[in-house]
Amino acid sequence: MDQSYLLDDVDRRILNALQQNAALTNAELAQLVHVSAPTCLRRVKQLRDSGVIEREVAIVAPDKVGTQLTAIVEITLDVQAADRMAEFETHVAAAAAVLQCYRVSPGPDFVLIVQVTDMPAYHALAHRLFTSHANVRNVKAYFSTHRSKFETRIPV
Repeated sequence: MDQSYLLDDVDRRILNALQQNAALTNAELAQLVHVSAPTCLRRVKQLRDSGVIEREVAIVAPDKVGTQLTAIVEITLDVQAADRMAEFETHVAAAAAVLQCYRVSPGPDFVLIVQVTDMPAYHALAHRLFTSHANVRNVKAYFSTHRSKFETRIPV
């Protein structure tokens, strides 16, 4: 997002509504946020063009599609030079099972959120991405036993 982009009340109402249901038609969204349809369409286009709205997606229930194991994985690299960090990010970003990747500090170098079908699938992923990678010093995984909250909305 361009740091100079200032959100007004209409933008905030649009963003909140779209974060609840991005499948709304422009007419439905306009009515919901109390603006005209042309104004709403223009505002949504501005929010997309400025990068405030990165993309619109469907949220899929993992247990309904057979990927019920969630792992939160801490990775510590042996060498933390900028190019080696970037190379590792590129390496894990290519794996579809890696849903999120964060560089963190202090502590490990990365925290990943991984979604796989089961423990054998996690072991295969861990071997492919972590244990066979020469720069990975330490891997620590936590496995979710219950998801009590999952949210994609950002308060605006």
